[in-house]
Amino acid sequence: MVYGESGGGTGTGIDRRTAAKSAVAAAALLLAGGGGGGIAQARTADGITLRLPAPTGPHRIGVTTLYLVDRSRRDPWDESVPVREVMATVFYPARTVAGRPVARQMTAGAAERFRQIDVLVHHLPPTGVNWAATTTHAHRDAPAQPVRRPVLLYSPGGGDPRTLGTTVAEELASHGHVVVTVDHPGDASEVELPRGIRETVLRGDPRTDPQLFRTAIGTRIADLRFVLDRLEALAAGRNPDALGHALPADLGRALDLRRVGVYGHSAGGTAAAEAMYEDRRIGAAVNLEGYLDQAPQRSGEPGELFPVARHGADRPLLLLGTEGFEHRGELERSWSAVLARSGGRARRAQLDGAAHWVFADYAAMAPQLQAAGLMTAEARRDLVGAVDPAVSVPAVRNAVRSFFARHLRG
Repeated sequence: MVYGESGGGTGTGIDRRTAAKSAVAAAALLLAGGGGGGIAQARTADGITLRLPAPTGPHRIGVTTLYLVDRSRRDPWDESVPVREVMATVFYPARTVAGRPVARQMTAGAAERFRQIDVLVHHLPPTGVNWAATTTHAHRDAPAQPVRRPVLLYSPGGGDPRTLGTTVAEELASHGHVVVTVDHPGDASEVELPRGIRETVLRGDPRTDPQLFRTAIGTRIADLRFVLDRLEALAAGRNPDALGHALPADLGRALDLRRVGVYGHSAGGTAAAEAMYEDRRIGAAVNLEGYLDQAPQRSGEPGELFPVARHGADRPLLLLGTEGFEHRGELERSWSAVLARSGGRARRAQLDGAAHWVFADYAAMAPQLQAAGLMTAEARRDLVGAVDPAVSVPAVRNAVRSFFARHLRG
């Protein structure tokens, strides 16, 4: 794994030697957690069970789910819904995990829809995998450490559920962050709301429909800012859950909202960078291969730059891409614009040997599917690249973690 660096005359602090060292140090943990492609998988009548890499930090992790309702907005994707509903998962350093069960990556209902929807989009095996059986390393509703921690929001890729960001979120939480992964209902492939499963309205690539793309990104930005509003209520001692579900002890006391970052993948990366530009509460952002321009109105013409690219970032911004992204040429215009106009505050890096979905849990899952004979080598390369997960997983985790550790010191 090699990182190319540029931006503002200095790099991201990640080089060939650091990446190699991280890969060697993390390999044993990844193999123990199931990140390696050659691991024998548990098989049942429902299919194999995929494993997520173990986090490497010193803290045990708690996790809880928030159902948040924004009554100031109508749902942009469904005219029959008069409010905007958002689901969020909070990962945090736990005081103790005694008696608290480990959470599953997906609920049974969401996993069933995932099997029907996501497998078609990403050429995953339609059978042979028990998607509901994958466990996380986080314990449900464990009491939080009553220590103020930096808060990070995560927005997943376009059409993806927040659950596919578990690997990085757990790593960040194990190293002392509170991480809030955000679903965007109507955009995400499937979201389990209190009233049932809601499926995506997206069909195909939103970049081919300028108005659809504009709505998707605008909604994501508004969702992130709304979640941050509700976290302020939580930190002030109120319960932001719309149904008033009991929250883990001391969760509000774990939030340091003077240190807020946001990161996202693909469309989530677009939203992360622009949300930081629009909201002064956000101190740093990571864009994992997201465009910084609107979809072009006509084929062959450039799209309108988002304000963050048009005017530049005035707070730290990391642009992290992959060698294998097929639309690198389209990405270059907007990334070059923000790099040129940010006075060194924006930097970029590249993961060689990787492809676009290496930033999601697929980085660990796809090699396991290939090893089990459920995914071809070509499909794995298209999804995450040929890079070994013992290299790619720590590389992505370390890039995001070191960036926020440097820029959200306090």
